[in-house]
Amino acid sequence: MNTATTFSTVDPLTRQPLGERPVYATGMLLDAQDFLDEQTYHRSQLARALGAVAGSGTLAGLLVQHRPAVDTGPDRGPEEIQVNAGLAVDRLGRLFELPRPACLRLQRWWDAEAARSNLQQADYTTPGRFVSARAQAGAALPARAVVADVFLRFVACPRGLTPAFASGPFDALNAVSVSRLRDAYELHLVPRRNLTDTGLGLPLRAGAFTLPVDQETAAEALAREAAMDDPSAAADVRRAALQDAVLNGYHRAGDGELPRGPEHPPTVDASAVFIARVLIPVEPTDPTVRQGSAVLVDNHSRRFLPGLGVLARWTGL
Repeated sequence: MNTATTFSTVDPLTRQPLGERPVYATGMLLDAQDFLDEQTYHRSQLARALGAVAGSGTLAGLLVQHRPAVDTGPDRGPEEIQVNAGLAVDRLGRLFELPRPACLRLQRWWDAEAARSNLQQADYTTPGRFVSARAQAGAALPARAVVADVFLRFVACPRGLTPAFASGPFDALNAVSVSRLRDAYELHLVPRRNLTDTGLGLPLRAGAFTLPVDQETAAEALAREAAMDDPSAAADVRRAALQDAVLNGYHRAGDGELPRGPEHPPTVDASAVFIARVLIPVEPTDPTVRQGSAVLVDNHSRRFLPGLGVLARWTGL
């Protein structure tokens, strides 16, 4: 299996437009842009609501697994990193779905990154410090490994053509235009450079404040988060911290550009969703030579967006 073949188009939601919907009147002349604006209004309002209520991350599924190479039998195939089917919300609030598993051929990826000299900069000793506590406790950690992250990025894919008048400096009556766009995805495995003990390159916890902070200082925001995370704090203290989190939780970039999260390297779209971290063991003397075939996948450093039914069962309701 391979990643989905996609053709990325410019999505107006990347500009984070304000709520502005078309107004119609009898006899008004309409063109394609009016209908696009209508769609953009409804999509942007839904995305803003979903992003504010749930945030970005994994809604369901999207378990990442390492599949070793199999040479014979009905399951034969190359070594792969597989992302199972599931749902996610990106950092612009756009919902997208993997209806079936998607895979990256690991050795092919490794060879391509080695040819670009990217592996040496993503090579770390004691790489267990860059994964979640659950991953540290659940498997033997390599002494040295290349660290790479799995991202999903929203893209729109043309799905059909229909006759249309030619646009631009053309004179043709037999032109065609795209008639449908499918909300789809791109799958990326990205070597992580410049990780440190204080800069792990992982997503912030849901509800965590991000700089710049407009209405409160960074110290006030950190104190608020500490109160929310302390189960021994008095109920009125935690309630006040929760209220302050809501009151200081509105952020919109003035230039419409989405700020990068700590999990996003410069080469990755800022709206992409981080879903897993992969540790690929390498030889102590050469970071471009893999050590064995074992690969550690950390599925637990991502941001989870549990549904209300899951939360109700977890809390005993």
